[in-house]
Amino acid sequence: MKKKPHTLLLLLAASMLFSAPAQAAAAQLEQATAQPISMFMDGRQLQSETPPVVVNGSTLVPIRGIFEAQGAKLSWNDASKTVTATKGSTTLTYRLGDTTALLDGQTLLLSVPGQITNGFSLVPLRFVSEALGSTVKWEPNTKSIWITSPVEYETSIAQGVNLRTTPDSQNDTNSLGLLPVGEKVHVIREVNALWLEVQTKNNQTGYISAKPKYTDYSSPALIQKQGSELIAAGSKYLGTPYEFGATSDQTKTFDCSSFVKRVFGDTLSIELPRVSYDQAKVGKEVKLDDLRVGDLLFFTARKLDIGHVAIYAGNNQILHTYSKEKGVHFEAFEGQWKKRFVTARRVF
Repeated sequence: MKKKPHTLLLLLAASMLFSAPAQAAAAQLEQATAQPISMFMDGRQLQSETPPVVVNGSTLVPIRGIFEAQGAKLSWNDASKTVTATKGSTTLTYRLGDTTALLDGQTLLLSVPGQITNGFSLVPLRFVSEALGSTVKWEPNTKSIWITSPVEYETSIAQGVNLRTTPDSQNDTNSLGLLPVGEKVHVIREVNALWLEVQTKNNQTGYISAKPKYTDYSSPALIQKQGSELIAAGSKYLGTPYEFGATSDQTKTFDCSSFVKRVFGDTLSIELPRVSYDQAKVGKEVKLDDLRVGDLLFFTARKLDIGHVAIYAGNNQILHTYSKEKGVHFEAFEGQWKKRFVTARRVF
């Protein structure tokens, strides 16, 4: 039986009536379940104050988070809606809504202007990152943005050192070549007290010695590790007999200064003079309140202004030798040692 024309029209209208809300709901569901944009800075995911938005193909992100994540200092003028970011010698100035910005006095063009969304000031991600020297990569499959900081070759080689494929100086086959004096490298990480992972200017990566004589690199964390390494190395000689004037080319006996010379030389390749009086001229003087593990303490002894040396071991303990009965041992830095104390020196 054929349906009448007006019946078909009514069915079509009903279909449209019921499908419109369904389509709207589907659109809302798709929008709600759309994968959000993730941002990563040098491999670390950034937690944004508000989700990034895409405007005409450009991703806009909150000002404060993206600037501070890249190590820039931020100042904001609320009256003019102007942000100023400084990073090292670079200064970037931008007023929200403008399509231009100033980078060290030079005018830069923006693909889209910055804007305020949900109470947050947003600016184009690529513009900000690249203006501060970073590179930006978009991964469409994962809807993620990867920001990579510029590599700064901040560390100078002070003495020729081998770049190695593994942190091991006993294996001559792992050498990638000698890094000469004056060459600059970037320290990727501190492997331990004795090794650094680095990147060279020709994009080689490998390991070099962290001992102080090889580079000008230092950090509080590395100093702490090296101090602990010194004490651990010295502890291996606990109980070794004391002998005044013991030769420094053997480890069967020690006097105070030959012990210190041996531990510093073997552990950190720091070559100290043979006697305590001369050792007290090395490095820089430090106050007792500023002592750290690995500092040298000097004392009067045998009617000499400086006749004894010890290594500060932390927690008010010193590691030294002076007694045939005790040999190398730990002792509290108090009593006679506080009375006989002359100076403290820091050599790394």
